[in-house]
Amino acid sequence: MPRTEFISTGLYVPERTLTNDDLRQWWDTSDEWIRERTGIETRHWVKPGEQAGSDLALEAARSALDRAGMQPKELDCIIYATLSPDYCFPGGGVYLQRKLGVPGIPALDIRNQCTGFIYGLSVADAWIRTGQYRRVLLVGAEVHSTGMDFTPAGRDISVLFGDGAGAAILGPTEDEGRGVLSTHLWADGRHAEQLWCEVETSARYPRVSHQDLDEGRQYAIMNGREVFKHAVTKMPQSVRTALEVNGLSEADVKLLIAHQANLRINEMVQRQLGLRDDQVYNNIQRYGNTTAATIPIAIHECAASGRLQRGDLLVLTAFGSGFTWGSAAVRW
Repeated sequence: MPRTEFISTGLYVPERTLTNDDLRQWWDTSDEWIRERTGIETRHWVKPGEQAGSDLALEAARSALDRAGMQPKELDCIIYATLSPDYCFPGGGVYLQRKLGVPGIPALDIRNQCTGFIYGLSVADAWIRTGQYRRVLLVGAEVHSTGMDFTPAGRDISVLFGDGAGAAILGPTEDEGRGVLSTHLWADGRHAEQLWCEVETSARYPRVSHQDLDEGRQYAIMNGREVFKHAVTKMPQSVRTALEVNGLSEADVKLLIAHQANLRINEMVQRQLGLRDDQVYNNIQRYGNTTAATIPIAIHECAASGRLQRGDLLVLTAFGSGFTWGSAAVRW
């Protein structure tokens, strides 16, 4: 049975860049306040009405295809991870498929928020190992900026997020020393309301009301302390599981890429695992939290810059809404 390799990667972020000081036009905040709590310095936002998530995904996918020397028609399927689809339905995968000009191939949408790319990688790995598909386009793409609460009540959450997309083209390899070694997924719905967006909802009628909008229920709500507490526990545990299953240790890790939600979370994860600075990669400083896109964006940057070399052990981990979390071990 073949393993799954990363054939190529790509990323795209909108041209519009906002510094922490730029956010003062909406919120009572400062560069120092945001950096101290999150590590974020800048983020990219779309110009409202000019780009949707599938547009960002398209550019990231084109980047990955160009690096692989492939044409869209060579793809067998699309897996699209996002919490911010272009429309309520259908999912963003079919819009990306249409823009790539590849009608007929399946498009699967993954709605696991911050853990979406790892969940998608697990699905792609299973498909490729069993021979169902040979060329899988896995994309994480988000447009957060058009769904933010720009009132004072939204400050603590809205300053965290950016827009962007990352893509990977996956395929089989017969090289036993390379590829995805294992993926590991978990969830605990008991904490679902600690990080969620309630409206619109099929649990009530009407799905959205004027009262909902007046009360701001269409915006994300987060219990930051609970999220932090669980993230700094679950992510190190998931990394250790990935290492133990493969008979590896923290010393074997060439690079850990964790979901970029908060630099302070990632710093604590690093300390708990006893990893050196050169064993971890963070880019939240430049992009903010792009949810399902954070990991593929970071993978692309590391691959393109030479930070990842053939044979390196790459470990991925993420934690987010649901709560869901997961990890993967990859021999690059």
